[in-house]
Amino acid sequence: MAKAKKAAKKTSAKKSVRKIARKRAPQGEKRIHATDEETMDQIDSTAKRIYDTIHKSGRPDLKLPIRSLSNVSYDPKRGYLEIGNQNKVRTLSVNTVKNFAQTLRMMSLSKELISNNDFATKREAYYISKNWEEAKFDEQPESDTVMDDIEALFSVEAVNREQLRFYPEEHGGSVSGPLVVIDQDNTGRVARIDCSSFGSGAYSVPTSVEALQFETNADFILLIETGGMFQRLQSHRFWERMNCILVEMGGVPTRAVRRFVRRLADEERIPVYAFVDCDPYGIANIYRTIKVGSGSSAHINKFFCVPSARFLGVTPQDIIDYELPTHKLTDVDIKRAKDALKNDPFFKSHPAWKKAIEQLVKMGVRAEQQALAKWGLNYVIDEYLPQKLEHPDKFLP
Repeated sequence: MAKAKKAAKKTSAKKSVRKIARKRAPQGEKRIHATDEETMDQIDSTAKRIYDTIHKSGRPDLKLPIRSLSNVSYDPKRGYLEIGNQNKVRTLSVNTVKNFAQTLRMMSLSKELISNNDFATKREAYYISKNWEEAKFDEQPESDTVMDDIEALFSVEAVNREQLRFYPEEHGGSVSGPLVVIDQDNTGRVARIDCSSFGSGAYSVPTSVEALQFETNADFILLIETGGMFQRLQSHRFWERMNCILVEMGGVPTRAVRRFVRRLADEERIPVYAFVDCDPYGIANIYRTIKVGSGSSAHINKFFCVPSARFLGVTPQDIIDYELPTHKLTDVDIKRAKDALKNDPFFKSHPAWKKAIEQLVKMGVRAEQQALAKWGLNYVIDEYLPQKLEHPDKFLP
């Protein structure tokens, strides 16, 4: 009986590994990503290692970084929350054979998508698995977890989920200002997109931004938390007045927005300033995520965070200086603020942030961006932002 089980698990794993090697793109086919061949080589080498181990009657395994705050560190010189050296090892056995096969089938799907210059949303990947017989997923959270595991596996080789061609179903954020985005569709047709020519609308960041190129003479990038504030600045062409690029985050920014801003800031060498609500969520979730990433995503923070970002406001001191209307901090707000002070390595590393958060908790109030409308609908455009932008050296880190 034990021998039969052992033979069955080897057969299942071998079938999954062989599927990875079946498709290679036709020679000369144009691909969107310059790193596609490298990504496929990483998939191939992993599959070959597993196959060779099975062929030698060994027990193959997958080594995955542990994605938790206990395995995360923050080095101000690097500028982001970084994954540590702790790993979990998943070894092929009778108990893990299904998950092992699912992981290999998902890798095979990734290779097929790259070969065909295509992509799949996370939801589509779940439904595709319904053709995988015993390896199919029962629920989408199962396929999402395997997808995250694969990304973690290849992140050590600088490969992220978008490069594996698995895309989230989420809005990418809006962009307006003196920026030309050079993009191409899957036929190779190039498009030059002028982000200053959308009238009352704005350019929407695509789900994958790896192939984009940029042209700009902007002085800085201004990240804006809310859609309403972005729309006000966009409709009044604030970007023209201050020669800046406006980016709407829409709350915690999506992976696409973070990667877009990171690439734009690095390649064009322009500073990034964040303009969010003055509350623990805006500070400890939205800004912290764009600046240094998150603990659960520490294995990919180096791709998606923007270490050069600085906090323009709204700050606790702004509430006082601009006599802003406020709301009382909730119990959840206070807990989030205290957790940031006690447990978050980013805030613990910056005395200026410790002082600001303690001030906010002591005041017991929070203020929204829109609170500046107390002094007039366009006060934020005519007074607040111009005054703040005169002293970027005073922004919080």
